[in-house]
Amino acid sequence: MSLADSRSHAQLMDGVYRWQRHIYDLTRKYYLLGRDRLIERLAVPSGGKVLEVACGTGRNLVLAGKAYPDALLFGLDISSEMLETADASLNRAHLLGRARLAEADATAFDPMRLFGYRAFDRVFISYSLSMIPDWRGAIRAGLRATANGGELNIVDFGQQERLPRWFRNALRSWLARFHVTPRDDLREVLESECQAIGASLEFDSIFRGYAVIARIRKAR
Repeated sequence: MSLADSRSHAQLMDGVYRWQRHIYDLTRKYYLLGRDRLIERLAVPSGGKVLEVACGTGRNLVLAGKAYPDALLFGLDISSEMLETADASLNRAHLLGRARLAEADATAFDPMRLFGYRAFDRVFISYSLSMIPDWRGAIRAGLRATANGGELNIVDFGQQERLPRWFRNALRSWLARFHVTPRDDLREVLESECQAIGASLEFDSIFRGYAVIARIRKAR
């Protein structure tokens, strides 16, 4: 994504979430399915570093912080509006002492410059690839930020292949109003990226295809 495109996307996201961020977690819990499952299976090693790419309101980082009380937490997002909410969420959860946030593009970020670390034990992306125009670039950036022996975990909308056609059509029409596009070729893209770097992939369709959850393990 070019600098101009990055700025344009940042402005779009700030516009979308300037007011929505105040009710985002309350409303999204009913249809952003699989997020808690992703956090439960992170299995962060003792003292490990966890990075959420496109962290939004910080909801997932708060849960990760509670689930892994000795982990260091990091989050980046392109929206300054969302980061303001994330900062408040982490503060309320008394996690700011071991959490750091930064404004950055998910497709082109320098973790050393942002956080002082080159790589993280666990990186995850939750329901964001469907909103990022250069979502393949975000996957590659996430893999670069994943330490050797570490994992990149992803949860997002699936193809809804085992749900009624009317439901699939209605869901996608509604999601499009929020600039959300399910990535139907996500599995193929992840398989290609894993083959290129010698990583392993676990990919599951959950809730009758409503969502997908993936785990990429990088070789040591």
